[in-house]
Amino acid sequence: MYSQLAITRFGLLRHAETEWNKQKRIQGHSDSPLTAEGKASADQWGSTLKTLPINRIISSDLGRVRETSQTINRHLNLPVVEDMRLREQNWGQWEGLSIPDIENTAEFKAELISGWNFRPRAGESRMEVWHRSHEALLQAARKWPGDTLLVVTHEGVIRCLIYMLFGRKFGPHEPPLIEPKHLHWLVCQDGRLKVDEINALRAELKQ
Repeated sequence: MYSQLAITRFGLLRHAETEWNKQKRIQGHSDSPLTAEGKASADQWGSTLKTLPINRIISSDLGRVRETSQTINRHLNLPVVEDMRLREQNWGQWEGLSIPDIENTAEFKAELISGWNFRPRAGESRMEVWHRSHEALLQAARKWPGDTLLVVTHEGVIRCLIYMLFGRKFGPHEPPLIEPKHLHWLVCQDGRLKVDEINALRAELKQ
């Protein structure tokens, strides 16, 4: 049962850069290790976030997110809970392929205009990602009412959560809302999730 006074805050953060990110390959549920820059970025996020009153970390269970969370948590020393509902969109048969090559296919272009129904071949739709990630956060709010939770996840998950709450149609010509390498805040009260602030915080790498 939700408390009318308890507001649970979620700080959404994408995992750090991976080798496949650098190579512009589709990851989905597949995985690749963090790059050296990605590891340094995760470490800097840990240093930045330790000043915030965060109670625990909720993480996707995929390796690149686990590695990001563990690096961040060396600074925070918080309980960590993994939830497979926070995984990236399943890109099915397109995982491991080059993003530029896929983007130029007729199949991809046809899917792109379907907005929330966009579904990679043998994968899942954006709407399915929204439903599972939304339920994961609502359940977390029920379990830890009033807490501030760092959610380390994937760009696709973050976009689905924020775009739905903003009423976006996920059309190919909509301007982007979220900036890369930023933390975004959602809040949950009385069983309802809403956006508090997007692009709220960025951790700059020290030179």
